[in-house]
Amino acid sequence: MHNAHPALVIIDMQQCMASPSAGARNNPQAEANIAALLESWRARAAPVVHVRHISRSPDSGFAPGQPGARFQSAFEPRPGEHLVEKNVPDAFLHSTLERWLRVRGIERLVLAGVSTNISVECSARSAGNLGFAAWVPADACFAFARQDHAGVARSADEVHAMSLANLDGEYATVTTTASALELLR
Repeated sequence: MHNAHPALVIIDMQQCMASPSAGARNNPQAEANIAALLESWRARAAPVVHVRHISRSPDSGFAPGQPGARFQSAFEPRPGEHLVEKNVPDAFLHSTLERWLRVRGIERLVLAGVSTNISVECSARSAGNLGFAAWVPADACFAFARQDHAGVARSADEVHAMSLANLDGEYATVTTTASALELLR
């Protein structure tokens, strides 16, 4: 059984990721692009997976019961959409995501969300390693500024670009929202 439509996997679009305290980020249009993807997937009754990070640390904005752990209102799951909870960056590790996809014959994935260099990259790497065809729309995910291993400050754009370079052609195809929408045709 092969599902005609790829699954849209929306990663960690939770309240705490929208907080200014999360830090300097790139792609201010990412939420609008993710919302456009979600609207199109819903309009075609294509499979949607919402991934929510639930931290084991009580100090985290992702801790159970914290307002930051809630989905942003634009990305609240609807009935019939699959919800995956994780407590590590990888949406596949220690979750039912792979089995849920395999049982439904879903072999293609579009991964969007936050942050590009952590949960999106980690999940896309696993998707590729598990044999799924994965696409990551560069304009439907975002990263935060960080310091690299040598202590050099890197902008959110630099972090985002390097993460996408790590994925493209190895684990996933880096694309755009417009091109990802073509996968529904």
